[in-house]
Amino acid sequence: MKRFAFLIVTFAALCAGTGAAIAADYPNRPIKWIVPYPPGGTTDVLARIMAQALTERLGQTVIVENKPGGGNNIGTEAVVNAPADGYTMLLVNPANGINASLYKNLSFNFIRDIAPVAGIVRTPNVMVVTPSLPVKNVAEFIAYCKANPGKVNMASSGSGTSVHLSGELFKSMTGCDMLHVPYKGAGPALTDLMAGQVQVLFDNLPSSYPHIKSGKLRALAVTSLAPDPSLPDVPPIQATVPGYEATAWFGIGMPKGTPRAAINRINAEVNKLLADPKVRARLADLGGTPIPGTPEVFGKIIAAETEKWAAVVKSSGATLD
Repeated sequence: MKRFAFLIVTFAALCAGTGAAIAADYPNRPIKWIVPYPPGGTTDVLARIMAQALTERLGQTVIVENKPGGGNNIGTEAVVNAPADGYTMLLVNPANGINASLYKNLSFNFIRDIAPVAGIVRTPNVMVVTPSLPVKNVAEFIAYCKANPGKVNMASSGSGTSVHLSGELFKSMTGCDMLHVPYKGAGPALTDLMAGQVQVLFDNLPSSYPHIKSGKLRALAVTSLAPDPSLPDVPPIQATVPGYEATAWFGIGMPKGTPRAAINRINAEVNKLLADPKVRARLADLGGTPIPGTPEVFGKIIAAETEKWAAVVKSSGATLD
């Protein structure tokens, strides 16, 4: 019995020593950051801004690797199955919370299998309409929808995306009867919106912004709780529809079981970067508001968003295999 107790104490000491070694030495080789989308989009640009800054702070290269497909699930699954050694990260995004209820047959449970590391930013979507639609604000849009049930076509960048479900949340909270028209990405949806083939889109702010500024689209509202600094004269939807919020949120996750020392190091460096005026300015160009905090704070955001969108998915009837 004494020998067994000695072995337990020895094992615990070895574990503690390993943790201390990781804390002192980590990272000692490049870190791979999986982005589950193609290059060039808002998510990819965000990761590359942060990867460059993290590389400078960590003294090791943070390599962005794009693994698109499966509605975000291919890249996420790759991280779930990666070694839990602190050298593989995931760009966590709204699809991770949405897909938990949207997909019937996922091979993983995101909340169970990915450890939250650090929040980065929230970005609003923007409710944009074709200029030919005779409405100037959200109240007029709701009145128009109710006077013309089923005649308003709501575009999205694809079924189950945050763009789609932002619109579904609006429908459920206002009683607006709109026909969902999914596209294969925001580009073709914006083209048809500007041409008047569809009437409304709850788009990611960065992709709609230049068309708003050029007058090709009319912004009625943003989906955040407060106006966005890049569109200070555009009110939030919640000013007309109390309680409405549908922001995109981004952060870092690692495989469950990753040493806490590695998680704490990445979390600390991300929080320092989010306080850096130069980094904050670059994130602001994407419409991003920093969400610093502990891994536990980011974990609460993930849990709350997953629960919120589960109700919207159920209300919309959307489902994918």
